[in-house]
Order: sequence, then C-alpha cells, then structure tokens
Amino acid sequence: MTVNGWFQIGFFLLVIFLVTKPLGVFMKRVFSGEKTFLDPALRPVERVVYRLTGVDEKHEMRWTEYATAMLLFSGVSMALLYLIERTQKWLPFNPQKFGNVEPGLAFGTAASFTTNTNWQAYSGESMMSYLTQMAGLAYHNFASAAVGIVLAIVVIRGIARRETDKLGNFWVDTTRCLLWVLLPICLVSSLVLVSQGVVQNLRPYTTVQLLEPQNVQVTGADGKTTTQTVTQQVIAQGPVASQEAIKEFGTNGGGFFGANSAHPFENPTPLTNFLQLILIFAIPSGLTYTLGRMTGSQRHGWAVWAAMAFLFSAGVTTAYWAEARGNPLLAGTDQRVGALQPGGNMEGKEVRFGIANSALFATVTTDASCGAINGQHDSFTPLGGMVPLINIMLGEVVFGGVGAGLYGIIVFVILAVFIAGLMVGRTPEYLGKKIESYDVKMAMLAILVLTLTILGFSAVAIVKPFGTSSISNPGPHGLSQVLYAYVSSTGNNGSAFGGLSVNTMWYNTSTAAAQLLGRFFMIIPVLAIAGSLAKKKTVPESAGTFPVTGGLFAGLLVSTILIVGALTFFPALSLGPILEHLLMHAGKAF
Repeated sequence: MTVNGWFQIGFFLLVIFLVTKPLGVFMKRVFSGEKTFLDPALRPVERVVYRLTGVDEKHEMRWTEYATAMLLFSGVSMALLYLIERTQKWLPFNPQKFGNVEPGLAFGTAASFTTNTNWQAYSGESMMSYLTQMAGLAYHNFASAAVGIVLAIVVIRGIARRETDKLGNFWVDTTRCLLWVLLPICLVSSLVLVSQGVVQNLRPYTTVQLLEPQNVQVTGADGKTTTQTVTQQVIAQGPVASQEAIKEFGTNGGGFFGANSAHPFENPTPLTNFLQLILIFAIPSGLTYTLGRMTGSQRHGWAVWAAMAFLFSAGVTTAYWAEARGNPLLAGTDQRVGALQPGGNMEGKEVRFGIANSALFATVTTDASCGAINGQHDSFTPLGGMVPLINIMLGEVVFGGVGAGLYGIIVFVILAVFIAGLMVGRTPEYLGKKIESYDVKMAMLAILVLTLTILGFSAVAIVKPFGTSSISNPGPHGLSQVLYAYVSSTGNNGSAFGGLSVNTMWYNTSTAAAQLLGRFFMIIPVLAIAGSLAKKKTVPESAGTFPVTGGLFAGLLVSTILIVGALTFFPALSLGPILEHLLMHAGKAF
C-alpha cells in the first residue's frame, strides 16, 4: 500500500461526495416536473414522443399498474433483443459477417441485458455485429438503467406522499429519465472518452502484420499439439465509446470487448479509468440526495449516504490491503513496492492501473450493480476476491446500481426501523409513516428471493456434473467460481469471477433464470411497499420515535445489512474464499 494509492482512493470518494448534491437536485427537479435548463430543448421532443405513443402525461398509476407497465416494457424489449441476435446474420452493420447467435446464448444475453445484469458468456468482438451492439445491447443499457432509476423514484414518492394510491406514470418517468438524465451526460462522456483514445467507428476489423512473428501451440481436433507461426493480427474495433459511457453511467457493465475495461480500446488511460469510476457511482450517490429532498428530510438522505460510504471504505480497504500484501506462496519473490515494480499481487491486473486502481475498480463495480472490470477477480488473493463477492451478497446497496441500490437499501431501512421499534416496544415509524407487518413481510420477501435463488442454483451446480464440469480449479476456489456466477447473476451485477466455462446450456439457462428472478421478483415486493407507504397517514414525531437522521441510525443500518449478509452467506464463504485463504497460508494452492 502506498500514499499515492490511498490518495487516489480518497480523491475518488471526495469527487463522489461533491457530485451528489447537484446531480441529486437535478434528478429531483426532473422527476417532480419542475423546470430545468434543458427544458427548452427537450420538452418539445417529450411532447412529440407522447403524441406518437398515445401517452397521457397527466395520468398517474397505482403500484400494480406501474408494475404491469414495467413488466410489459421489459418483456417486449427482451423479445426484440432476442430477435436481433437470432437474425443478425441477415441484418446490416455486420462487416465481419458474424452468424446468428445460438438460441441458448441469445436467450441468456437477452435476459441479461434486459435485467441490467450484462452477464456475458461470450466475447463481443467475436460474436456480436455492430447493429446488435448498438440497437440491441446499447439500447438495453439505456432502457434497463432508466427502469431502475424510475423504480427508485416511485419508492421515494411512496415515502413522501400520503393517503394516495397514485405513484406517477411509468411511461412519463422513463421518457424523462432517458431524455434529461441519461442521454445528455452519456453524450458528453462519450466525447471525452473519444478524446482520450476510446474507439468509435463503423469500420471492418483491420488485419495487420506482426513486427515479430509468434510461435504458438495449437491443439487439433484429434488431440495432437502442433506449433504454428502467427504473422498477422486482427484488430477489432467499432462503436465502442458510445456504449462505454452508458455501460458505466447506467451501471450495466457489459463491454464491447471480452476484456471489458481492461482493454485499451475501452479504457486507455488513467483519466478514462477515473471517469468510468465516477460514472458508476454518480447516479446511485445522487439518488440519496434526491431521497432527502423529495421526502423533506435531507439529513436522512445524508445518513443513508454515510452508511453507504462507510461500507464502501471498509470494502476497498480490505481489497487494497489483501492485494498489496502479495501472495505468500511465491516464496523468494520480491513483492515489495519499488521504483521499477508496483509490488503486491499483480496477477490479472493491468500495469497501467496498478493495485490501488484495480482494487478500487473491483470494489466500485460490485458495490454498484455494474460488473465492468479492469482486472480479473479470479486472480485476486482469496480475501481480495472475497470483497467483490460480499459486496454483491449484501444486495449491492453500497451506493448500488442506478435506482436498484436505493430501493434495495430502503428495504434494509425498513428492517432497521422495525428492529429499533422492537427494542423500544412500540410501532416502528419511518419519516412519519408507521411500518406495519405488511411492509416488513414484503421487505423480507425481497431479501429471501435473492437468497434462495443464489444458494439454490449454486447447490445444484456444485453437485451435478453439468455444473462441476465447467470449473477450472478444484477445491474452495472452484466453489467460489460457481458461487460468484449465481451471486453476480441474481444481484444483476454481471461480472464474472473468471475460470468458469459458462457458455453451456445449464449455465446459460440457469443464470438467465437467476437474473430474471433477481430483478423482477425483488421489484414487485418493493413496489408493493411503495404503494403501502403512499396510502398511510403521517404521524407526528414523539419522544419514542427512533430518529433516522443521525449516526445512530446509520450505525444500525450498517449493522442490519452486515448481520443479514453474514447470517445468510457466511457458511458458503467459509467453504470458499476463507478456506482458500487459510490453505494459502498453509502452503497449498488450487
């Protein structure tokens, strides 16, 4: 660990703190229908959209109607992406003449991008045409992000409103999110990325001659190995920058290239790396301020932000410490920081980013439901790799995905105030609303759906040949690979631990099912909570009311998140990364 590394991590958190208020205020104005500086340009476009689609922007929906609209929109979008993948061979903008995506992979990818997961069991540059990347995958990056954001806004409205069953209009909220929030910032960010060297074109791939021919070992279909001399290399390119911006800003994570943000065409410089990190946390952090502003309790919004910041700091500190210590199995190897070497465990990391930025990126992308990577989590030390795993297991509520992080932490807020109410022997209250049995049941249902999905699919995969046959490392590391796959899918993160061959019928279908369950079966209980809270009367505070605005509340919220996560997943973690860590220090590797 170095002073420079800690400075970069601290500076990142400072910038996130500084963008929280302005972005939070802007989103509050957008979704409250208040005037913004973009209105002269965007209001005419918005009216044309409503006129063409027949949307009544003054009509407000109950939570059930809102949920139905969201499910129909997501379902139709998913079917459209599947159709594009299955027919890309005959569609334009396919200079590499890629064939149609096979059904299992096409279904898994469609489910993945619809749910904001962006789990990729393929390398985009060798599988997807430019049209599929732009009209299919990049479109879903915008659409799924907008769905997450507007659902968070609905939950905030449920808390803020009283004695009503109206929570807004899904079509209006989604349109305003796309036009006012996502498109403008992504346009500017894309141009910045292009200025730094991120590729943006529609050219066919370029074949170049190698300056030094390379000899490679090739295994044929008969199992025999031969040596071949490679004299050429194909340079993949395409419309990368436009997809890269929304990939991070919408916490999607699916890269144009298989190497994701470790690829120099996606993430060429330390500046682009820092910008991508800021984009990942910007909206989730800003929504905490929106929560405070719309509910009339700004101190509550900051208390939620503080709880998130504490958990983030704990995670990145652990990951940085674990990776900077190096690998004790490499006896006799100098792993200290020096003028000519970064020190620590550099396996699976880009030298242009180093350990600090790799640990920071891994923590940020799994705190949020992003899943983009600039290093290979599979190559982290056991404890370093456990941090991304735990981040997703906790529900990705440490800032979290766009919208999903906020409504996810509201579930834990309800549990926290319920526990506080039990401690003082009175009905719990949350910002003037009494938390009753229905609200707690829905909150627990949302949590249990995620838990059952993760542990259920993982249990099947580690005892059946169709699951274990994809594991590249035996022992506890292999368990971590499988567990991470279903944690990432259910949590709609999309990052992979690596080393697990997931392009099989079992993993394509089971991870797709986990993604759909993790997204929509959590959303329904959350919307039910919003509808319930909106109908309630507000009650005045009293001496027995537990305050949700200070350090005590933030501490209780953090404790609730950790206790639920620890009780649920500690047995699996003890058999995976924790056991691997102990064996590593005992001199054993897998």
